[in-house]
Amino acid sequence: MKGTPEEVHAAFKRWQMRILLSTMLGYILFYFVRKNISFAMPGLGKDMGITKSDLGLFLTLHGVIYGVSRFVNGALADRTNARMLMVSGLILCALMNLGFGWSASVLSMGVFWMLNGWVQGMGFPPCARLMAHWFEPRELATKQSIWNTSHSIGAGLVAILCGYLAMHSWQLCFSVPAVLAIMGSFVLWMTLRDTPPSLGLPEVKGTEGASPPDSNSADHRHFLRTSVFGNRYIWLLALANFFVYIVRYGVLDWGPTFLNEAKHIELKLAGWMMAAFEGSGVLGMLLAGWVTDKVFGGRGARTCVFYMAGAGLAMLALWQLNPDSRALNTILLCVAGFFIYGPQALIGIAVANLATKRGAATAAGFTGLIGYFSTIYTGWGLGKVVETYGWNTGLMTIVVASVLGTLLFLATWPSNAHGYRLNHGDHKIE
Repeated sequence: MKGTPEEVHAAFKRWQMRILLSTMLGYILFYFVRKNISFAMPGLGKDMGITKSDLGLFLTLHGVIYGVSRFVNGALADRTNARMLMVSGLILCALMNLGFGWSASVLSMGVFWMLNGWVQGMGFPPCARLMAHWFEPRELATKQSIWNTSHSIGAGLVAILCGYLAMHSWQLCFSVPAVLAIMGSFVLWMTLRDTPPSLGLPEVKGTEGASPPDSNSADHRHFLRTSVFGNRYIWLLALANFFVYIVRYGVLDWGPTFLNEAKHIELKLAGWMMAAFEGSGVLGMLLAGWVTDKVFGGRGARTCVFYMAGAGLAMLALWQLNPDSRALNTILLCVAGFFIYGPQALIGIAVANLATKRGAATAAGFTGLIGYFSTIYTGWGLGKVVETYGWNTGLMTIVVASVLGTLLFLATWPSNAHGYRLNHGDHKIE
């Protein structure tokens, strides 16, 4: 881009904000066509005669396929146009939702939901790529925590929407979000772009040497082997992510059914309670990003130690107190949401910084792959546990997962803030 340094700087700042808001909108809509099934599950069980373990199997297969897809598309996103990948994925997700809602058999529903799991994996990797390319390592935790609120905003809005739609028909939980996603994909195509150099803008300060323009495939594979898959802290964070997702999806996927069956709360109110869980997560993410940059010098894994422990205590209270009070249930859900969304946001930031922008999407895809293997338990496994032993035992297993996750985060305490080792002017990024 031609112009004075001041004009280039102003243009860069405008595009930073545009990329941030566009990717947030896009990922909110991905949640509209992914987390809508939670509110359709009670109706599906009654109308189609599907058991909890069978519904859990839907969630498990979808989650595992999604995790594999995030990994594959993560490797692809590091070397392809983020705009094309994200928009294509959103449109395909909407089509899979329409197919699911119009299906007349459990088999066809399963096929469409598994396919949805695959194309859902085209949503996060391009966002991880763009955030690492548009923001400096020293501010990435704060900025990506803001971006990460799209998870909670999307899940919260779709909870409220589907809480009302499910009162009329579970099919509406799929068709209405699908239409909104298709409309949003056109907006995304108009507003989203790829990296700064694709617009004639300079690379982000402090990261120029991390993405040599002439790097070949062999060089890139060597980088991934040594700096991503050879980094023990990325492995530890990936394993911790497994337990973060047990807590998060244990609540997110089964929360409406738990509140409806165990607490006898109508789905409309359950939708607002789950939205409160997500809204608290927004606050937790924003504070986690600030604490990471301002207190721990960009070391997100350290913040995760305290957040994961807090989530575990909240789930312990929900399990042991087992309150009948709707207000107390809501408060405990909010506390759990506040704390669990900190690690959910920071793991992606931590591995993106450790892998640098050159391997950010691959590293995020890898941690997502391990994280979504947790759906083997949070889907089919938790459904079977609740079916056999009841909701109290199900909550106990979530508490155990939070303890194990906290221990893994503790093991990452000595890790560096990021993997950049470049001199720039009067400061050095290490």
